[in-house]
Amino acid sequence: MYVVESKEGAIVCMLLSLFFLGTWPAVMTLLERRGRLPQHTYLDYSITNLLAAVIIALTFGEIGKSTTDSPNFFTQLSQDNWTSVMFAMAGGVVLSLGNLATQYAWAFVGLSVTEVITSSITVVIGTTMNYFLDDKINKAEILFPGVGCFLIAVCLGSAVHSSNAADNKEKLDSLSSDYTVGAKATAVLKDTVTNDDREKDLEDGAGSAENAKAGTAGFLIEVENRRAIKVFGKSTLIGLAITFFAGFCFSLFSPAFNLATNDQWHTLKEGVPHLSVYTAFFYFSVSCFVLAIILNITFLYYPVLNLPRSSLKAYLRDWNGRGWALLAGLLCGFGNGLQFMGGEAAGYAAADAVQALPLVSTFWGILLFGEYRKSSRRTYVLLGSMLFMFIVAVAVLMASSGHRK
Repeated sequence: MYVVESKEGAIVCMLLSLFFLGTWPAVMTLLERRGRLPQHTYLDYSITNLLAAVIIALTFGEIGKSTTDSPNFFTQLSQDNWTSVMFAMAGGVVLSLGNLATQYAWAFVGLSVTEVITSSITVVIGTTMNYFLDDKINKAEILFPGVGCFLIAVCLGSAVHSSNAADNKEKLDSLSSDYTVGAKATAVLKDTVTNDDREKDLEDGAGSAENAKAGTAGFLIEVENRRAIKVFGKSTLIGLAITFFAGFCFSLFSPAFNLATNDQWHTLKEGVPHLSVYTAFFYFSVSCFVLAIILNITFLYYPVLNLPRSSLKAYLRDWNGRGWALLAGLLCGFGNGLQFMGGEAAGYAAADAVQALPLVSTFWGILLFGEYRKSSRRTYVLLGSMLFMFIVAVAVLMASSGHRK
C-alpha cells in the first residue's frame, strides 16, 4: 500500500483536503436553496461518499506487495482486527450524524457561521484528544495556543450570526405587511431590477429571485420562497443548537479513527498488524453510509422541521440537482481520505488544520449566496475578526506538525 511518510507530503494532503471539505457544503447548500429536499440530496451524497472510500482502498490501499507489517487492503479484510474496526465504524457514525445535522444548520445559521462554529468545536475537543492519543508528537507550546484561537473563533462566529440575523430582521421589518413569505416581493425589487430584466424574466419563465440584489429584503424573501427548509419565524437558537450538536459529533470522529489505526489502547491481539488508513477509512465510510441511509429514508416518511413528506419513489424520480449531490459526496469522501492520510504521517492533531475549511466555505457563501451583503458595519467587523482569528489558528496548528515514527 502507499504510505505518506514526509511532513511535506502530509501538508499537500491537508491542503487538498481543505479545498474539498470546504467546497462540498457549498454544493449541498446550493441545492437546498433551490428547493431540493435535503433527504434526497443526502441519499445521493451518501452513495458517492462511500464510492470515494472504495476507490481509495482499491488504489492506494493495494499499491505494492502486501507484507506482514504492512498488509494491503484485501489482506486486512480477513484479519482478526474487529476491535479496531469498531473504532473506525464508531467514527463513521458520529461523522454521519454531524454531517446530517449541518445540512439543516446551514439553512438556519448560514454556511459560513455553521462551518466556523462546528470546525472550531472540532479542534478544541478533537485536537486535544488527538494530541494525547498521538503520544504528544505535536509541539504543545504551539498546538494549544492554536486551539485557543479556534475557541475565540467560535465566540466570534456566534456573534456574527446574531448580528447578521438582527440586520436581516431590520430589513424585513421595513417591508410592508403585504410582502410575506409565499408572496413575490415585486415592489421591493423596483430599485434592484430593471423593466427590461422583468420583461425578460417573463419571457424566459425565470423568477425575480435570480435578479434581486443580494442582501436586499426582496432577495431574502425570494430565497425563503424557493428553499426547501423554511426558516422565517423560527428561533435562531434552533440553528445554533443544531450547529453545536454537529460540532460535538465532529470532534469525536478523528480521535476514533486515530484509535482504529494506531491501537493506542492495545486492543488487538499480539501479532495482528494495525489497520491501515485505507482499510479503516473503508469501514469508517461503510458505517457512515448505513446510518445515513437509515435516517434519511426515515426522514422521507417522517420529516423534521416541517419539511414536506416524500417517498422512495419520489426520491428515485428526483433528478433535479442529482449530479451536484453526487459530486458533493465525492468531494467529501476524498477530502476525508486525504485528511486521514496526512494525519497518519504528521499526527492527527496537526491534520485537524483542515478544519480551516470555513475559509473556503465562507468564500463560496459570499460568492454564491450573497451572505453578509448590505449588512451593518458591526457585522463586517465581526466577520473580519472571525476570519482573521481563524487564519491565525490554522497557521499555528500547522506549525505544530510532528512526525510519526
